[in-house]
Amino acid sequence: MENFLLGGDLPIHRLGYGTMRLVGEGAWGEPRSRDEAHKVLHRALELGVNFLDTADAYGPNIAEELIAEALYPYAKNLIIATKGGITRQGPAKAAPCGRPEYLHQCVEMSLRRLKLERIDLYQLHRIDPKVPAEESLGKLADLQKQGKIRHIGLSEVTVEQIEHARTIVPIVSVQNKYNLTERKHEAVLDYCTQNNIAFIPWYPVAAGSLAKPGGALDSFAHERNLTLSQISLAWLLQHSLVMVPIPGTSSVAHLEENVSAQNINLSEDDMDILELIADTQSS
Repeated sequence: MENFLLGGDLPIHRLGYGTMRLVGEGAWGEPRSRDEAHKVLHRALELGVNFLDTADAYGPNIAEELIAEALYPYAKNLIIATKGGITRQGPAKAAPCGRPEYLHQCVEMSLRRLKLERIDLYQLHRIDPKVPAEESLGKLADLQKQGKIRHIGLSEVTVEQIEHARTIVPIVSVQNKYNLTERKHEAVLDYCTQNNIAFIPWYPVAAGSLAKPGGALDSFAHERNLTLSQISLAWLLQHSLVMVPIPGTSSVAHLEENVSAQNINLSEDDMDILELIADTQSS
């Protein structure tokens, strides 16, 4: 599996695993089966995945607990990224909270749940418009100096926000919603590519009408004996060298399907056709 050097010092495989789907619907509540969730996490590592993305808001707290239950003590090459800075009010209901004292608590509690002394990648889940970035990111910078955070990342940001953040603290990753059919953050991806910042697309598998049986994307995948997920992930991996998709699933079979996308080599014609299909969809 191809590597990306996160922050210049952490080699991660470019196809990671996102843990949001391990918990209940809308990132709220317990999984259907903790045992099955543990199996998915174990299988991810067996398949060569060494980058797990999670957040204290998944459950809340439950996804981090599942990782520690299943995988602690951790393999030496395993990189766990987590996020903080939003509060949960229910299924699919959240609000940003970037107050420094809250973020300090978020980091301390994630360290405890994950059984870590230092978080390799800590991502600000959202920039809080009510709190100056200097205060939110300044607190994370302080915790970084204390050795509790190794690297810092952002989520759902613009190029301008990244540039501002980088005047406060080094930024090694950006996690924005992005997939074949939703590419409004292309300028952010270009910025990350130019600056060797990991771009971690959440919701990486294309959806909507293209995914329907008989749809253009479905037909493209069927002709090549591949699944929609595999095509979507392969396109992402080839679209930019800083791309680090983190497809999530609560199924071992679906996990295996996703991870196999790393072995798919789309031709230049395939890439052009896929983008044409997606552009037709969005027009």
